Amino acid sequence: MTAEVPRADPGRPDDTAAGPLLDQPFDAQTLHLLRAAVLAHAVAAGMPQHRAADVMLAVHELAANAVRHGAGAARLRMQAGSGALRVQVRDAGPASLDGHTGTGDVDGQEIGGADGWPCQPGHGLWLVRQVTDQISVLCGPGGSLVTAVFTLDVAGVSPAAAGGPGA
Repeated sequence: MTAEVPRADPGRPDDTAAGPLLDQPFDAQTLHLLRAAVLAHAVAAGMPQHRAADVMLAVHELAANAVRHGAGAARLRMQAGSGALRVQVRDAGPASLDGHTGTGDVDGQEIGGADGWPCQPGHGLWLVRQVTDQISVLCGPGGSLVTAVFTLDVAGVSPAAAGGPGA
């Protein structure tokens, strides 16, 4: 898969009716491009830099899961509107019965912790839950759809970042 240029302009006003801020396919080789695009678009949507970093971290975890446990490639959609930034990651389902795509690595790291780091399943979604204000995960034979919501608070602090409800 080759990297595609995002279809949307990061400077577009906060308007979900105008379409997504970002609509981008990705695979293991383009995760670094996805992280950069997500960070830029989150800031452009009005997210403070520290919260935009949370958005990028959450999206990376979701995207890496989609690559690792899905068919090896997936799509991200990001929209801003009604005081929230919504991010969706959709994959086409598992590539094999063991959940591995056969690509062997994500971001240069061998699947299964062969690089010396312990591989503990479940920490990625745990991390996503810590930084989002709301998350939903839908899984089925046709793939998974994960939606993460980040509040665009006027004061620049979301309930999750402040340790409030949804944290």
